[in-house]
Amino acid sequence: MSILWQACLASPPYSIYTYSAPADLPELHEGQRVLVPLGKSIRVAFLIEIQPIPPENIELKSIIWPLEKKPLLNLTHFLLYRNIASRQLQPLGKVLENVVPKRFRSAKLSFKIADRDFPTRLKGVDLASMPFESRMKLVHIYNDGRMKVCLPSSLEKEEYVSLTTDPPWPVRPNAARQLQVLEYIYENGPREKGFLKIVMGDWTTGVINKLQSDLLLKVGPPPEEERNPAEKCTVTSADWAFIPTEQQKSAIEEIESALDSDKLEVKLLHGITGSGKTLVYMTAARKCLEQGRSAVVLVPEIALAYSLWNSICPLFPDVEKYLYHGYQTPVRKEAIFRAVSGSQNPVLIIGTRSSLFLPVQNPGLFIVDEEHDESYKQEERLPYQAKEVAYFLAQKTKSLLILGSATPDLKTFYAARQGAFKMISMESRVGKSVLPEVRVVDTSAIKNPEQPFALETETRLKEVVERGEQAVIMLNRRGFSPLIYCTDCEEPIKCPHCNVSMTYHKGREKLICHYCGNVHRFPLPCPMCGGSHLLPLGGGTERLEEQVAKALPPETKILRMDRDSTRRKERLEEILKSFARGDAQVLVGTQMLSKGHNFPGVTLVVVSEGDLGLNLPDYRSAERTFQLLVQVSGRAGRGDKPGEVIIQTRNPENPIWSSVTSADYNTFFEREIEKRRKFRYPPFTKLALIRISHPLNWDGEDLCPPFFNQTREAATKIGLMAMGPVPAPLSQLKGRRRFNCLIKSEDWVKTRDLYAEMMRKNPDKKNIRITLDLDPVNML
Repeated sequence: MSILWQACLASPPYSIYTYSAPADLPELHEGQRVLVPLGKSIRVAFLIEIQPIPPENIELKSIIWPLEKKPLLNLTHFLLYRNIASRQLQPLGKVLENVVPKRFRSAKLSFKIADRDFPTRLKGVDLASMPFESRMKLVHIYNDGRMKVCLPSSLEKEEYVSLTTDPPWPVRPNAARQLQVLEYIYENGPREKGFLKIVMGDWTTGVINKLQSDLLLKVGPPPEEERNPAEKCTVTSADWAFIPTEQQKSAIEEIESALDSDKLEVKLLHGITGSGKTLVYMTAARKCLEQGRSAVVLVPEIALAYSLWNSICPLFPDVEKYLYHGYQTPVRKEAIFRAVSGSQNPVLIIGTRSSLFLPVQNPGLFIVDEEHDESYKQEERLPYQAKEVAYFLAQKTKSLLILGSATPDLKTFYAARQGAFKMISMESRVGKSVLPEVRVVDTSAIKNPEQPFALETETRLKEVVERGEQAVIMLNRRGFSPLIYCTDCEEPIKCPHCNVSMTYHKGREKLICHYCGNVHRFPLPCPMCGGSHLLPLGGGTERLEEQVAKALPPETKILRMDRDSTRRKERLEEILKSFARGDAQVLVGTQMLSKGHNFPGVTLVVVSEGDLGLNLPDYRSAERTFQLLVQVSGRAGRGDKPGEVIIQTRNPENPIWSSVTSADYNTFFEREIEKRRKFRYPPFTKLALIRISHPLNWDGEDLCPPFFNQTREAATKIGLMAMGPVPAPLSQLKGRRRFNCLIKSEDWVKTRDLYAEMMRKNPDKKNIRITLDLDPVNML
């Protein structure tokens, strides 16, 4: 008798169907990939659970064949994906599509058979039409390990195209197709040659060959290290000869005691910058691995992942360990995913938020470093909060979850204060280093855009360079200029799709919209009046790098670290290593600089515009500014020499500066938590943002007001506070008109009920998009 299985498609329509599993199939398990028929096609589906009762009046089709003996997804991770699907009201198949690497979802494959009675290769369609007796023979061959899944040779031998250098490239301005290919790879990373041909057209082959001959592109199969999931470590000599401070020793003892527990444990490690949290993390990871369980360490930025990887790799010479992040090539991500899924040994994972979706076996420790960082929240495609995912996994596996930060998320700190979990404090720096002196400098009198620094700031910067010490300068805005202004019509150049100012990137000779990626060559005539008198206003890191070079002696070596300068992995590692070695004296960059990097030679940190982000229409703006400035201040004085921090502001009277200059988290917390309590913001309510959008110049705009009224009425009826729907702060984005509806509630169930009701009553499902963001970090 056939067993009935529910199977979920990881591709459109993302549906869950019931299939029969006849006797001529190998053993099947939950989470396993199988080939199934769907209409006239064959798809990859994931087995969910056995269905005891067949659906009525439906003739069931049979599963064709499993794609692995051991399920690619373990039970815990399969429960996680189902939890995310129900939490976000998304189809499970949509979740699987976002977390499982692409080739594990592709049905373009065949089976390699090592038996004389069968052809060397069989496709899914061949198996589906094979008689019962032959399939039973294949079951024995499969169980003996003589039947393996193979991707098409075109995929196995796929050539990858990657850049050899950053812009500006020595290409003629009218070589549009060459620039198009270079820009695409610069924005998206190395890509398969065949994929570029599909995306851009058949002409790409000739263009790629030309750029390869000009040494601007590198073309070839993924190198062996891409297929080998283990990332190389560039530091080789280290041991555990660390002498922990009394505070570190106390933290380690408490954490090791928690690792010995057989239940979920959560700890908030609240340690000031430079207090040695990394040593505590790594000691905990070593203890966990010695217990035979895996450890996952999350950091918010790729740059920090590489920095941490190189510093801790030598401490675990005999451990199976992997570095994982979203910008790795598909080949490497697939190799790591499969290696982790099939590993019988405890593994150590260092990576960004997506590392949580690796099907790690038997985890015992999850560490979320810089837990306050908003990078842990993904908003596009599949919304999720990495801290919540880590908590779910720790709960299901009875693991220890460590949340670490010098400036914790206010909700996390409040929960610890209320006794939800234990807080471990580390209030002094390691060794002789002390917290730097922080000063606020008034720049309101500076009117010259070519003068980024107050006289006092510039003087201190020159003195540091003259002494041979290092300085970090942060401006949390990339590009050369955030605004190009036409002096003829007195209008800035805006993105036609988003109605926001386009940013000038001088090195690429482009105007770029940082929201939708729209690009214009520069210079260009004003789109409004056709005039040619265009003036760059304001500054980003690219412009600041130039201005710093003019202010300092010509021989001063300056590096820049932002999203634009670190797109290539090689360049990112090069910048970090070069500055750590002392090859450069000044490092200019965005908030990437603020997170966890340890540069002992840095004695001065300058924040060029400390007010950025302070007045955004977001209840978290003060918290984010405090966290960013305290974190970047922590980069100074981590060695033997004392550090100094200068924060430039045009509003020196703002009360936030007193908390920043003293790095007084507790005072800031007390002031900010009372505001949250008064205005009923998290942690005193559950906040959700329902985003609604429709195309620009859409004929059905008159459908929206009645729909919005229905939404408000439905919210009131079930006891929710609904603010909106109203035009979003960024009311036009990517060619769509946008509206926000902010929901305050006592529980998530009512919020999901309202969202489901809105989806049902959507008057035009084709044109009106509605998305739900629980506990949003971006209110724009």
